[in-house]
Amino acid sequence: MEKARKLRDKVFLGIDVGTGSVRTGAFDRNGKLIAKAERPIKIWKPRPGFAEQSSEDIWRATGKTIRECLFSGGIPPESVKGLSFDATCSLVALGDDFEPMTISPSKNRNQNIIVWMDHRAVQQAEKINKTGHEVLKYVGGKISPEMESPKLLWIKENLKGTWKQARKFMDLADYLVYRASGTDQRSLCTSVCKWTYLGHEGPSGRYRLDFFKEIGLHDLFDRERVPLVAYPIGFKAGGLTKRASEELGLVQGTPVGIGIIDAHAGGIGALGAVPAETGFFDQSLALIGGTSSCHMAVSLSPRFIPGVWGPYFGAMIPGLWLNEGGQSATGSLIDFIIRSNGAFRKISSKARTSGVDIYTFLNRQVELLKKKEGLKIVSDFHLLPYYHGNRSPRADPQARGMVSGLTLGETEKEAALLYYAAIQAIAYGTRHIIEVMNQKGYQIKKIHLCGGHLKNRLFIQENADITGCEIILPREPEAVLLGSAILAALAAGEYPDIPQGMKSMGHEAKVIRPDDRSFTFHEANYRVFKELYDFQKIIEEKMRKAF
Repeated sequence: MEKARKLRDKVFLGIDVGTGSVRTGAFDRNGKLIAKAERPIKIWKPRPGFAEQSSEDIWRATGKTIRECLFSGGIPPESVKGLSFDATCSLVALGDDFEPMTISPSKNRNQNIIVWMDHRAVQQAEKINKTGHEVLKYVGGKISPEMESPKLLWIKENLKGTWKQARKFMDLADYLVYRASGTDQRSLCTSVCKWTYLGHEGPSGRYRLDFFKEIGLHDLFDRERVPLVAYPIGFKAGGLTKRASEELGLVQGTPVGIGIIDAHAGGIGALGAVPAETGFFDQSLALIGGTSSCHMAVSLSPRFIPGVWGPYFGAMIPGLWLNEGGQSATGSLIDFIIRSNGAFRKISSKARTSGVDIYTFLNRQVELLKKKEGLKIVSDFHLLPYYHGNRSPRADPQARGMVSGLTLGETEKEAALLYYAAIQAIAYGTRHIIEVMNQKGYQIKKIHLCGGHLKNRLFIQENADITGCEIILPREPEAVLLGSAILAALAAGEYPDIPQGMKSMGHEAKVIRPDDRSFTFHEANYRVFKELYDFQKIIEEKMRKAF
């Protein structure tokens, strides 16, 4: 009994910086969530395609969520034995002593983060891709404007003062570790996935400096603005500094784990129930859904899949290669579709009166309509969900959304049907990603789902029906926070390695199986889904010839 009490006294903090908020979760060593807290963070959009944040704003929000989490759970700071950070793959520019350096055309100094979803660097990405350099093989064949080298090139070409004066350029997760521990230990995860670090070359990986010279970023590594060495996740980066401990409300010296990208933390948290044998990993995909979605699969040997990021060595699970598919707009697309409908205010009011959120309200409308006519209700609605480009597998940031079947209707029924078509289109996008992965050696049969989409029952069932995969729901819905907490436990020495931490703290709760009765409909609609993009390319070609 005394031993059990002591084990419960060990608390590990997972801190997640998403697109719109900072969240902190406190977990015990068995992966049970004790308490959590959340704070919004600011985002600026000074121009179309631009998205910016502030490292100071994020750090303040981090301290507030930690204090609120500990207070709500009745957790003394002394019980926290380790903490770890995950974050979006956003680019931070710093001067000395964490001083923000502007990355904004507004020149506002506090706007010093280019957010992952920012597409200002499309032209720079195209320029880099034209080099055909060998490192591009390890990012799915084409660099994305969401990665760091195009963003860095944009800064160098457009904000020469920031480029010359900046002391550090960092991924957001690495910044948080640096701010907390005072040590600039870059994560193998962030470096391999977003900076073209080759984790499989040499004892601990390396950068190809000839690549950076060829694209005009040869001076990126001057004065260790970006260190040449990255460190594996699952290790301790250092302990909380006195300054950081005071700002976060924790004990000085508390172990801080090496950082990780938010989706990859979700992969660790969601795949905990998968047996460690490689064959089982081949059959399993972690789908981390929120504003966007990421599709994570790992293998023993590298798999080169055009349009799917990677293969990345050691970026999520040590010793395994990661392939990462993704959709740049999923939750954000659903929200946009709902808000853009003429019936939005009426639906919002009815949802509030019914005591439910707008998604539950629309799900109920869809279910009522399906009971009357089945899937025929959306046979005239076809939607291409590339409203923010396509990340995978087309790797086309210039792709756009399309809808076929619109009328002048502004009724609840019209709104519900378009919402339903958007959910299906996102699921067809996931099916497309799985299809190309399976063509290169995977045999994906199970989707381990985590993130915001867990709250949407209709979304979950449609993904099962459309992909033909079983959907595995985790015992702990906050799988991203759990993934970071697992790394915090490792930094504290609680577990010897990531697989053991995953096994001990990650658990399966429920399985959602596909409804085979919808097979024929989805086969036909999936073909239409792919043909919409083909037609978009035909339109583009015709219009190019017109000028």
